[in-house]
Amino acid sequence: MDVELIDLHVHTTASDGTMTPEKTVFYAARSGLRAVAITDHDTVDGLPEALEAGLRAGIEVVPGVELSVDYPGQMHILGYYVDPENSKLSRELAGLKGNRDRRNPKIVAKLRQLGFDINMDEVIRESGGVIVGRPHFAAVLKKKGYVTCVDEAFDLYLGAGKPAYVKKDKISPDQGIQMILNSGGIPVLAHPGYLKVNCGEEFELLIGELQERGLLGIEAYYTTHTAEQTAYYVAMAALKGLLVTGGSDFHGDNKPHISIGKGGGDLVVRYDLLAKMKNIWSKKRTGT
Repeated sequence: MDVELIDLHVHTTASDGTMTPEKTVFYAARSGLRAVAITDHDTVDGLPEALEAGLRAGIEVVPGVELSVDYPGQMHILGYYVDPENSKLSRELAGLKGNRDRRNPKIVAKLRQLGFDINMDEVIRESGGVIVGRPHFAAVLKKKGYVTCVDEAFDLYLGAGKPAYVKKDKISPDQGIQMILNSGGIPVLAHPGYLKVNCGEEFELLIGELQERGLLGIEAYYTTHTAEQTAYYVAMAALKGLLVTGGSDFHGDNKPHISIGKGGGDLVVRYDLLAKMKNIWSKKRTGT
């Protein structure tokens, strides 16, 4: 019997992907996935389109979001089964968009100081006018011939510590987890391999702290995780009684080396992980 595969970490043009929510969902279906989670950065704007497309494409679509939170390194919290019509969540996400809107002109100013002919209007056009992020700056730099690819733009100018980097105002991990819980969702620690935390006692203490705040899962299966990291995160989730999830972090042409459902080529995320999450979500909804 063939294993049913899923991808629980996917981005669209609603944030910094290059495929619309509809096209992303149909692409996931054509790629043989049984389910796909749309987890755009700090927005749920693409979810209605994605959910409707799922009905037509015959694929299960999980409504999600990915929140950047303030922690050394790169900490993101994924939210699954969030309610895109939750008014409180909408207001909180609007606040996060405001943080981005204040940051982006500063990035433009730094790029111009470096001698690049770039303005905010063309970056907004590149983004489609929804959520503007660093990949859109990178795409403009590429189109103008300043860099050969998006990764080069980050490596030379836009990445943390690089000449055009501007730190974004972020919410705390506790705030991010509560935003997701309050909207009816399941909060999961995204790609823990990006954290500046060593596997072992330090990571276990961190997970314990996040779990006390309401964390319900760990994204153990991820494109850049080694086999050793994956095994460790799966074991830690089992030790703490947390859900295990996984996803590619697909962005379309903005990350051309990452394939939906397959990551760098060998990612395998099984449907049974989603089935366990749905069981927890159902119990949360009914209070059982």
